[in-house]
Amino acid sequence: MQNAPDLETFMNPPFRIAFLGIDHPHGAGWRESLANFGDEIEITAILPGFGGGTTSLEERHAGVDRFDSIDELIARGEFDGAMICLPNNQAPEAAAKLARAGKHVMVEKPAAGSAEDFRAVIDAVSKSKVAFQTGFMWRYDEGANRLKNMVADGRFGKIINVEMTSVTSDVKHRGPDHYLFDREISTAGYFSWLACHYLDLLLYVTGEQIVGVTARTGVFGTTPVEVEDGGVAILDMSGGGIAVFTGGYWLPRWTGEGHWTVRGSERWVHWHPGRKLEIHGPQPQFFAMEETLELPPDDTPGYAGSRGVDTIRDWVNAARTGAHCCRNTPQSTQATLRLLDTIYRSSQEGRRIECEIGAGP
Repeated sequence: MQNAPDLETFMNPPFRIAFLGIDHPHGAGWRESLANFGDEIEITAILPGFGGGTTSLEERHAGVDRFDSIDELIARGEFDGAMICLPNNQAPEAAAKLARAGKHVMVEKPAAGSAEDFRAVIDAVSKSKVAFQTGFMWRYDEGANRLKNMVADGRFGKIINVEMTSVTSDVKHRGPDHYLFDREISTAGYFSWLACHYLDLLLYVTGEQIVGVTARTGVFGTTPVEVEDGGVAILDMSGGGIAVFTGGYWLPRWTGEGHWTVRGSERWVHWHPGRKLEIHGPQPQFFAMEETLELPPDDTPGYAGSRGVDTIRDWVNAARTGAHCCRNTPQSTQATLRLLDTIYRSSQEGRRIECEIGAGP
């Protein structure tokens, strides 16, 4: 199993973070994740965003220096890196400006509304050589990395099929007036906001390219919105297998369900994220290979538990050591955005789109 790089002992002063986007849907969760580091990390600057909203601001951060613009933050703020939790129409410009100013950047997923919008971030990070990270924290999940290592070890043989399902609370419960459903702000809907996690993870776990995409996205629920509430994507893999993603804002209460099945020529595995792996293999002698791997419960406070903490840890370690590279890279983020773009294009044009979209370094 791959583990996140260990965070070397911090030296004083603490790693100073500017937090952008106080009332982002995951803002409070990320700040709770940062609290796990104690005195090793300190929020020293705030850019509220979202019209200056501070509804979810914790009292412990009430006295932190506040700024109204990226330029003002760069000119007067005292910080080493920035955690950017801004909408798709603002996040790329903020990340690029901060990177050009020599600030390490961590951007909430998906980091941009399209691959083209993200290009300026790649250029800025490449030139400045700052540490870059995104909120694709499933790359730090134990179950996901178990699957990745099985693939790398050849235990699946040829990957024939990957099925991914992710469904969550419907648009009515989230509020159709939320900015997530505003096309001008968010560019797109469910695939951009949530399906991106599993699509990014597919590239990471399999290490294969996507060479063809057939998709249908749209509004399938009962609440009309400007962007899609879900859909289906059929993804042709470079190794000859096929992956299928199905998901949406489709459940009539506050809840969510996620599930993977990976079928190979030598074994198949059902993954219940955060819970267990059910592993079924060949029968070379008298006993068939059957195993259930129960994953340990995760009670780590904050967004996504230990996954969120390890995502931050990897970023801060890269910034501290000058390693620059995290498990998420600008190139892997760009690959995920390209895949999202291709899914939307396939749905709009009503046809299969050939492509070559890899996992990135």
